Amino acid sequence: MHRRREYLLLPLALVLFLAAWKALVWLTGYPPYILPAPERVWAKFVSVATNGLLWHHTWVTLTEIAGGLALGLNTAVVLGYLMAKSPSLERLVSPYIVASQSIPIVALAPLLVIWFGPGRLSKVLVCALTIFFPMLVNTMVGVRSVDGDLVELMRSLQATRWQMLGMLEIPSALPVLLGGLKVSVTLSVIGAVVGEFVAADRGLGFLINVARGNFDTSLMFVALATLVGIALLLFLVVVLAEALLLRGRRQN
Repeated sequence: MHRRREYLLLPLALVLFLAAWKALVWLTGYPPYILPAPERVWAKFVSVATNGLLWHHTWVTLTEIAGGLALGLNTAVVLGYLMAKSPSLERLVSPYIVASQSIPIVALAPLLVIWFGPGRLSKVLVCALTIFFPMLVNTMVGVRSVDGDLVELMRSLQATRWQMLGMLEIPSALPVLLGGLKVSVTLSVIGAVVGEFVAADRGLGFLINVARGNFDTSLMFVALATLVGIALLLFLVVVLAEALLLRGRRQN
């Protein structure tokens, strides 16, 4: 019964939110270009979903997110592992990585567009840079959290470097890595949209810019809700993967 009540909280909260939104529009009398009513946003969603406009821009943003995740995660995990195993490399590279994080991605995105053009590559790079640092830190923390006694045991059994990696280090660091992945998949949506804000002719960020220029607030709400849905979907995928990968460990 307790679990069923938890499942009912989400739709109940959504209904209460929509009711409060509708009441705010009714009480304040805001015009639709400032705060559209929920039914106006729904009508706009049906319209752009039916004519394919929403799905076209959503697909573009999804491909940018996928490319950014692939590039950013692989680079961060490899470099994070090497830095965790080599203090000398960490001392050499860390100042530059930390310095790069002091530059807001909004300020860096125009430079990437100048260097790599307004196409999809610059958006992928912005997305990859957005998720790089949190995944790098989690990788280092995860690798360094491996039990030293188990490492010595593996060495005494003359385990190879690849055996050590696959049988000990990755399984031990997996909870921390998945925690970093949860953060990264949500940040990836922000990175892709920031890149589209700077220069793009397609994507959900571009759609928001067009809606803003036309004072079409309902379309902005639709695009924003779609971005939220993408982030929630990606987060849910990681949660499900975590449940499957760590199921045996939790049972023990």
